[in-house]
Amino acid sequence: MGGMHTWMWGERWPDMMDALVPLASAPAQIAGRNRVWRKMAIDHLNRGDLAGAIHLLMIAGSAPLQWQKGEPTRDAADRWLAEQMKTRMASTKADDLLYALEASRNYDPSPDLEKIKAPLLAINSADDFVNPPELGIMEKLMPRVAHGRYVLIPTSDKTRGHGTHTWPEVWGSELEEFLREAPASSRQNAGAPATGRTADRH
Repeated sequence: MGGMHTWMWGERWPDMMDALVPLASAPAQIAGRNRVWRKMAIDHLNRGDLAGAIHLLMIAGSAPLQWQKGEPTRDAADRWLAEQMKTRMASTKADDLLYALEASRNYDPSPDLEKIKAPLLAINSADDFVNPPELGIMEKLMPRVAHGRYVLIPTSDKTRGHGTHTWPEVWGSELEEFLREAPASSRQNAGAPATGRTADRH
């Protein structure tokens, strides 16, 4: 949820941010399919069905190309799922997952995007189930961010769906270029020295 917090921090403490880099997120209310799969997982957890919630979480974070490459046969896919479920069931606490899913219920930074003063680089990937580019949300909202830029990474053998945010080799060059330019422009745009930088990876 770090990407979501990045949008919120940029609005809440605009003079404290040197640069903002929200990854795998959108500055909009959680609605449509994004809300539905979360609510389905929440309902599973409220019924005591942790496995059902994990199944949905796995689909939401999936990357079809990577799954096909990694599990190219029916039996390989079945084995992989069994191994994943064994590991995830042992390491996931139902209450923690429920809290994390419910935490996004009231998320919606869209009304206050004009408050963001710092340079902002938003990076999403085209194969992200959680933030599908065909919705056009980023193109609609980014013009309201005074010093914002949006990068959509095309699907490739390097992207990992929503999890692309954890693979800096995919987007690192964009970040490097942005950070080389951001500090000077941030001081100029904010009108005062900033005291921190947020370059979030979640």
